[in-house]
Amino acid sequence: MVAGAPAAVTGMAWATGLGTGLAEVWERLLAGDSALRPTPAPFPVRNELAATVPDLPADTEPRKRQQALATRTVADALADAGLPADRPGLRLVFGTSYGPHLDSEPGPDGRFQPGSLHRWAADAAAELGAAHPPISVATACSAGADSMMVGLELIRSGQAEIAVCGGADVLTTGKRLGHSRLGTLSPTLLRAFDAGHDGTLLGDGAGFVVLEEPAAAARRGARVRGLLTGAGSSNDAAGLTAPEATGTVVAAAVGRALADAGRTPAEVAVVNAHGSGTPLNDEVEARGLGLVFGAVAAPPVVFATKGAFGHSLGATGALEAIAVLLALDDRRVPPVVGLRAPAADFPLPLAAGVPALVTGPVGLSLTLGFGGFNTCLVLEEAGDG
Repeated sequence: MVAGAPAAVTGMAWATGLGTGLAEVWERLLAGDSALRPTPAPFPVRNELAATVPDLPADTEPRKRQQALATRTVADALADAGLPADRPGLRLVFGTSYGPHLDSEPGPDGRFQPGSLHRWAADAAAELGAAHPPISVATACSAGADSMMVGLELIRSGQAEIAVCGGADVLTTGKRLGHSRLGTLSPTLLRAFDAGHDGTLLGDGAGFVVLEEPAAAARRGARVRGLLTGAGSSNDAAGLTAPEATGTVVAAAVGRALADAGRTPAEVAVVNAHGSGTPLNDEVEARGLGLVFGAVAAPPVVFATKGAFGHSLGATGALEAIAVLLALDDRRVPPVVGLRAPAADFPLPLAAGVPALVTGPVGLSLTLGFGGFNTCLVLEEAGDG
C-alpha cells in the first residue's frame, strides 16, 4: 500500500436488527437498545436469542436472503453518495463469513458446490446493474473490514475510481448449530468485556461504504462523511478457531494500521472493539489493546456493538466502521449493551451504562475472526485527514 493516501467515505448504509436508517439506529444504540430477541430454530440450539433484520423474510432460501440484504444495502449506500451502480469506474467488494454456504444444497456428489461463497455476490452485482463483476472476500468475521481494506487499496493504486465495500451475513440454522456445538454461543446474554461474559449471540447484518479518492470526490461536490486513512492486518496462525493468547498478533494489526495512517496510539480517541463476548476472544483483545495503548496518558474510550446487533459475522467489520464514523461525528459512543461489571483487567475506559464522550478526530475499528484473521481500520473526521 501507498502509506498516507486516504480514501474519502462519501456514502454509507447499514441493515441491522435495530433498523436501517443511520440516524435512527444510532439513536437506538445511544439509548442502549438491543435487537436480540427470541428467534425459534428448527433444531435445538444453545440459545434462541438472535437479532434479525425485521423486514427480511426469514423463510426465504439463505442465498436469496443474503443477496437481497446485500443488494438493498449497497443501493442505499450508493444513494447516500449520489452515485449510480453502473458507473464505469465503480468496483464492488463484497465480504462474508460463510454467507449461505453452510445451508446450501450440496451437489450430486454430496459436496458443496464450488463458488457458493461468491454466487450471491455475483447475483447481487448483476441485480444492481454494476459495470464490473464483484470482488469477494471470505475471511470469517474480519471479512467486512477486509473488504474495506481491499477497497482502500483499489483507490490508492488507481485500479478503481470508486469502491463500494463492506459485508453481509444472514442468520442461518447451520451457523446457529455450529456455534452451539463449538460452545461459543452464549447460554445467557452477550456481555462483551463483562466479568460474566460467556459467549456470543448471532444476527443478520449488512454494512457498506462508498470510498473515493478525496480530490475526485471534491470535484464532483460529494459530501464527505469521513476518511479511511489506514488499514492493517495480521494472522494468529494459532488454530482454526482459538486466537493466539498473548494479544501480540492483535497488537500487530493495530500497529500496522496506525503506521499506514501516519498516526500514533496517543492520537486515537475511540476504539470500536470486536467485543464478541466469548471469554477467550475478549481476553485476547483486551491484552492486545493494552499492549498498544497501555502507556498512553489519555487512552481512547472503547465501545462495542454486538450486544445490540448480535454478532453478524462477515458484516460486523463494516457495521463497526460505520459506527466509528458516526461516533466521531457525534462525539459520543453508545454504552456496551450487557456490560454491568467490567472485567477487572480491562486496560482502557469502557462505555458502560450511558454514552461516553469522544474527545478527538481519530478512531479505530478492530475485528478478530476465526482462523486468526485480525484487521484494524483507522477512520477520521473529514477535516482532519
